[in-house]
Order: sequence, then structure tokens, then C-alpha cells
Amino acid sequence: MTLISRAGSMLLLLMTLSLAAPAGADEFDAMREKIPRELAARGVPSIAVAVARDGKIIWEQGFGWANREQRIAADEHTMYSLASISKPITATGLAILMQQGKIELDKPINDYLGEAKVVARVGSAADATVRRVANHSSGLPLHYQFFYEDEPHRRPAMDETIRRYANLVTAPGERWQYSNLGYGLIDYIIARQSDRSFADFMREEVFVPLGLTRMSIDIGPGLEKYTAMRYGADGLPIPFYDFDHPGGSAVFASAHDLARFGMFHAGAKLPDQREILSDEWRKRMQEPTAEIEGGRHYGIGWFLQDDKAGRRVVSHSGGMGGVSTLLSIVPEQNVVVVVLSNGASPLPSQISAQILNVVLKAPDEKKPEQAEKPKSEQSDVAEALAAAKPMEERGLKPLIGRWKGTVHTYNADLPIELRVQEDGDVHVKFEGQLVTLLTGARVQDGFLRGRLKANLGTEDVNRTKHELHLEVKQRGDDVLNGSLIAMSYRVPRVGNALTHWIELKKQVD
Repeated sequence: MTLISRAGSMLLLLMTLSLAAPAGADEFDAMREKIPRELAARGVPSIAVAVARDGKIIWEQGFGWANREQRIAADEHTMYSLASISKPITATGLAILMQQGKIELDKPINDYLGEAKVVARVGSAADATVRRVANHSSGLPLHYQFFYEDEPHRRPAMDETIRRYANLVTAPGERWQYSNLGYGLIDYIIARQSDRSFADFMREEVFVPLGLTRMSIDIGPGLEKYTAMRYGADGLPIPFYDFDHPGGSAVFASAHDLARFGMFHAGAKLPDQREILSDEWRKRMQEPTAEIEGGRHYGIGWFLQDDKAGRRVVSHSGGMGGVSTLLSIVPEQNVVVVVLSNGASPLPSQISAQILNVVLKAPDEKKPEQAEKPKSEQSDVAEALAAAKPMEERGLKPLIGRWKGTVHTYNADLPIELRVQEDGDVHVKFEGQLVTLLTGARVQDGFLRGRLKANLGTEDVNRTKHELHLEVKQRGDDVLNGSLIAMSYRVPRVGNALTHWIELKKQVD
């Protein structure tokens, strides 16, 4: 692009932003001025915001481009991919079926699945209840798997995903582990128990009754022209993609409609919305039933935490290729804040925190909790610093010795040997492969962690360049078990995190 065309594009953008700005001064004027500057400075395509207080939307506006190529400006009715904000929306559908008595919260999720079941590699599958799947404490692992329309791979049937990856890698209730796979199971049981497709059930039982005409699973028929394009870090459009966990990631919505959804969960009684859930069930979704850390909790589809003033904040964020989103609810103040973007950026989180400060008239409030970042986004530098410490500080000394076992894949069980040496190095060898070093080896939160390169030999794993992340817990004196996660590594698009069960026993030499 030439300097002249870039200048022209920027001028057109600023003109569009200025035309979108409403007349009259109010408490959001500073934000209206700031957002366009931040979009331009950071190269973010667009942001849409919606703010509600006391059952009324008091500000909603779009900034930037919903579609750069077609010169479509974003507004409050532009539909954005929500990523993980899909979870509380899916959980609302789940709660409807629980209210109807078709699903029981504390029954095993296997009671509602078909032939393919969740398998307990540790603990009991009977304890992997619907509640624990919904609050990420069932023992299901880290999981995300993307399928792009310009690539040959397509999403498998859900039963096949369950057979391949629905292993409990920690005992139910033992640990909080954010798992998209769990919400893939939830959308599946919603469809099974309602005798409708997940998309049809959500449209008929959630979106239409709440008057959410621009909210849909994926991009609903006829809604294509209202939908924001997702853009990569290079500024180019990302081809449409699907996943094997729609309930965790597949919802599209406008800022306007998502704010109305948030108003429902804040307890507002809007005249054009039907009561799809009783107040009792709506509040049950916001009960803190799984502890994360530092006083933070998760309910049924919601992150829960108190701000510095002691107010409960109910929230969920979303992040994936070309998506950054945040929905925050402060029920005590009847406040809802929505910030959506069609680029991956921390800007929506920052804008949301500043809007909350304005609405709540509270300086420097703690921003709502965001979903755990994929491990591929964690700092390699911090891991390298940890690995440079003496082995005693890395917690490796009790593990010195030779450990043998297997890694379970859907193709085969692969023999593996791990040696923790006196000097702190950890060597790993798969049968028939070269010895490799476990990089960044350390014991953290009770788990031996590190990274390695090896070939698990499955088509799913080998779709992208990847590395393996080891995460095993010592049980007794002679067993290590947990996860070996094949995680896409330095790929141009968001890739996959595919978790495999691994168990090793200490050898007596």
C-alpha cells in the first residue's frame, strides 16, 4: 500500500469515526476520543462498546472497520465472534434444560452422552458431574482445535472427539483446569436432551425469547452482511474457522445484543424479553462453586470475583484468532459493560476497565478476570529463568531416577522413558525415537512441567508444527501421571492444544 493510499484510508477512517460520534457531551466523551486514537496506534480494526445501567443502555457505539476490504464501518449492531463469551451463553441454555428437569446438575455427564463416554484415567468418571464440567473442575484437560475453511481438515463427529480426547487427567474436583472440551460436551448434551440441533435450541429458547436478533451460533442464515471480519496480526482477513467445541467458542453477537443478554443476567426485567430462567436459576449460575486462585471463582459459565470496593463482578472474556472480547456485569449496581473487537489485542480489556471506572465512579478498579491464556502465550523467558535455577529450587530432587510408562493416543499407547539426572537435566525417550531434553523442567504447583520435541504419530497432532508440554503429578512415591499436550508452536494462525494421558512408574535399577 502506498503512503498516499494509507493516508487516504486513515482519513476515511477518521471521517467514519467522527460521523459515528453522537452529539452532546456526557460521561463517555473522553472514551469516545480515546478509542479511535488507540485503534490507529495499535492497528486494531474495530471496537464496539455497549454500556447499560439500571436496565437501560446508556451508551453504545462502534469505532473502526467491521470489514476493511468492503469499507463497512463497525457499529453497535455489528456481529462479532465472541470466542469464550460463548460459555455463559451456552450455560444459559444448559440451565434452561436443568430448570425443565431434563438435565440434573450433579449427575455424571456420562449419563447424558451417547456411546462415547468420558474416561477416568484417575479418579472416577461418576464424579465428573455436569456441574464440574460446567465449572472446569471435572478433570477434563486443556483443549482447543481449529478447522479453517481453506484447509482440508474438517471437524469430526463429537463422539469421535470424545473418544480421542475426553480423558480425565486429574481426579474430578482436584483441580480447576479451563477446558473448551467441557463446553463441547455441554453443547452436545443440550442437543441430545432437547432433540434439536444446538444452534436451533439456542435460537428458539434463548436468542428469540430475549429479543437477541443479532446473536447466533456461528453466522446464522441471512446474518452474513452484519458480521465483522476477523483479522490476524498481519492485518489480513482470517479465513472462517470452526472447532470441535462450539459451545465454548462459536457464538456471534452484536454489542447491543450482548449487553441485553448481560442485562438479563443482571436481573433486569426488560418488557420485550420473556423470562427464560427463574431468578433462582439465574442466580445459581453465579454461585462460586470452583476456586481458581487469589479469591477468584467460577460458576456455571461465569468468572466471579470481587472488585476493590467489594462488589461482585460477573464476567467472561474471549480470545482467539481475530477476536478479543469482554462482558462484565456488576449486579449490585445494575451495570453491564461490553467491549468487542475483531482483532486479537489487550485493548478491549483495557477499555472495559476504564469504562467500569467511569460508570462506577471508582478510580483504578481491578479489571474483571479474563480466561486463562493458552499455554502457547506464556512467557518462554520466565520458563528459561526457572530452568536455570538449581535442581533443589526447581523441586526435581525427589524425582531423581528412571521412570517408564506410556502415552495414550487414539492410535496407540506409546512407550516412553524419562530420566531425572543428578545434575537436574531431564531426558525423555520415546521408543524408536532419539533422546530429547525436557526443556524448562521444574516442579510447579505440584506438577512436573517442561517442553520437549517428539512425534506422537497422529494426524490431528501433525496438522501443525508443534511441541509437547509435559504436566504430570507425583502420586505416592512411584507414579507420575497427567498430561502430554501437543501444542501448536510458532504457526501463523491459532493452532491446537491436544492433550494426551501419560503415566509413568519409577524403576528400581
